[in-house]
Amino acid sequence: MKVIEAVVFDLDGVLIDSEHVWDEVREQLARERGGRWHKRAQADMMGMSSTEWSRYMHNVIGLSDSPEEINAEVVLRMLEQYAVHLPLIEGAGEAVERLAGSFRLALASSSNRPLIDAVLARAGLTDLFEATVSSEEVLRGKPAPDVFLEAARRLDVAPALCAAVEDSENGIRAAHAAGMRVIVIPNRRYPPPPDALAVAGVTLDSLGELSPEMIVDPT
Repeated sequence: MKVIEAVVFDLDGVLIDSEHVWDEVREQLARERGGRWHKRAQADMMGMSSTEWSRYMHNVIGLSDSPEEINAEVVLRMLEQYAVHLPLIEGAGEAVERLAGSFRLALASSSNRPLIDAVLARAGLTDLFEATVSSEEVLRGKPAPDVFLEAARRLDVAPALCAAVEDSENGIRAAHAAGMRVIVIPNRRYPPPPDALAVAGVTLDSLGELSPEMIVDPT
């Protein structure tokens, strides 16, 4: 059996309950600026890098602003939301601290770098992660494996010796494609479909169940 050396966390939906915040911010911007928002927009953009979703907002939703302007405005509004209230998921800090004593930790997120840094700083978790990667720092966003592979590279740990903690369909597929053991805590607002859950090593109900023993032996 391969010995797991590192754990790579997703951010949105795993440590912070933010998917609906992204949804609200982008929908509000679209409606303010005459975009064509539709009910599949959030699901389509979940896991995309900032380059990808801002281009989607421009090309598909129909905002006249450039993708760069859209990205900057959305990030600004997200930071403002987090400054008022940081929606950490219950048990997030404790789960990270539990695993930090047994594994090297990294974070692989579709969030922009300023958002990653702001969340970890406000949650007091920055020093527990040896490496953090935003999908804006790699070629492709999730479900491509790039962000997970980059996290493993920065840790200098083979992907096969990493476990990934994810919540969404695109994240699960990205971690699986990277060759990592996938531990899923399904997103309650946007649950992953059964075929995505099927590639997971184990599915948990909450962060409270995430322990070093579960990482080593998910059975």
